[in-house]
Amino acid sequence: MNTSEELREQGFTFLEIMIVVIIIGMLMTLVATNILSRQDEAKVKIAQSQIHKLAQALEFYRLDNGRYPTTDQGLQALVTQPTGEPRPKRYPPNGYGRRADLIDPWQSNFHYEQPGQHNSHSYDLYSFGTDGQQGGEGTNADIGNWDDPANL
Repeated sequence: MNTSEELREQGFTFLEIMIVVIIIGMLMTLVATNILSRQDEAKVKIAQSQIHKLAQALEFYRLDNGRYPTTDQGLQALVTQPTGEPRPKRYPPNGYGRRADLIDPWQSNFHYEQPGQHNSHSYDLYSFGTDGQQGGEGTNADIGNWDDPANL
């Protein structure tokens, strides 16, 4: 038969269990914080990649039609043939991209201006970033084709 002293030595006290739970909670918070910041960084990289892909589609549009879509025609001109002037001279049956290509990683539309404020010789193509608002810093900063060295 076990004495009460032997029983006490065999188990953990409530305090010991709570300390372990608190330490695990602190570790989980630290890991979750690092993962979420990496997720925002990854979305910025995805947006940059999407802008590059859209820029290529806009170049194909220009090669086929002699000009970029107007600001009014917008990026939608890559998906459906514009009906307003100036009409495209040669437009492929399936367009230059998919509707899903026009959405940034934060589920907002990419923005397009032709001529651009940053690229007056061509166009500006950009996303407002994480916060969905113009300007900002870090992951909230605007992501645009003027930041792409290949575009300069």
